[in-house]
Amino acid sequence: MPTLVASLGRASRRLDPALMTILTVLAALAAVAPSQVEETLRFAVWSLLDALPFLLLSVAVAAYAKATGAENLIAKAFQGRTGTMVVFASLMGALSPFCSCGVIPLIAAMLSMGVPLPAVMAFWLASPLMDPSMFVMTAGTLGTGFAVAKTAAAIGIGLLGGFGTLALTGTGLFAEPLRAGIGNGGCAGSKIRNPKQVVWRFWAEEGRRSAFISGARDNLLFLGKWLTLAFVLESVMLAYVPADLVASLVGGSGPVPVMVATLVGIPAYLNGYAALPLVAGLIEQGMAPGVGMAFLVGGGVTSIPAMIAVFALARPPVFLAYLGFAVLGAIASGLLSGLVL
Repeated sequence: MPTLVASLGRASRRLDPALMTILTVLAALAAVAPSQVEETLRFAVWSLLDALPFLLLSVAVAAYAKATGAENLIAKAFQGRTGTMVVFASLMGALSPFCSCGVIPLIAAMLSMGVPLPAVMAFWLASPLMDPSMFVMTAGTLGTGFAVAKTAAAIGIGLLGGFGTLALTGTGLFAEPLRAGIGNGGCAGSKIRNPKQVVWRFWAEEGRRSAFISGARDNLLFLGKWLTLAFVLESVMLAYVPADLVASLVGGSGPVPVMVATLVGIPAYLNGYAALPLVAGLIEQGMAPGVGMAFLVGGGVTSIPAMIAVFALARPPVFLAYLGFAVLGAIASGLLSGLVL
């Protein structure tokens, strides 16, 4: 028995968390509602087929950015006056194709090299919210107008955090932003220390062609598994979450539903891609678009995994500032989007 338990433990550690969650949900459905398993699988397959064109386009955009070296353009956002850096960092954070796993070491590299914290904070807040792939997926799931609004929200929250941090710099709270022992960001720091030239015609070089293929494969697997999980959860939610309950919690368009959605987004958020179909399902059940925006923006920046990573990297004053600007930005984005969408 101990050997079997140990084997299962090793298998669970090897199994991808998204795939494990999918299997767990399906197993739970098979135990308590067998008829729902087939319906959930059917819903997930058809939803994936509907999203496939946008999925493939987003994968191609991300792979192209990696193969050409367009990621290195981010270094240009951190030159000049601090105020100018905040503006460019917000824009680059909202538009750059950096993946979430590369943001934390990149932030460590920026701070350890003396990049002003206001510019880093602007990039830090905007980066998880939008990128070219996310824009395409958002447009395909929630509409182009929503994608444009979320891009504006990402830039806005970056500006809020950047200039807010700049205003607080004189207090001395941010004199040492990094925790003791944090390194210089490892290989990610090279994007700041030694930015390389972008090669737009990447197919002329074997190494860049390989980078495109590997990037496309990795992104397709990553997006595919998380979208599958999202559609499985959306199917369960649509089947068992009463529309009246959703409408009563976040169905309005005033400040209270927006604040509730922001707070709910912290524990409930999966990742940027998985949250899209979930929000689409909630909007179908009566949630106002502005409330959905608050959920996406607040959850994207303040999800529990993101907060753990930030807390491990930054000193408490920086962490609290990050969290405060994220929550305020999410609420403001939700209220403003509610007036526009």
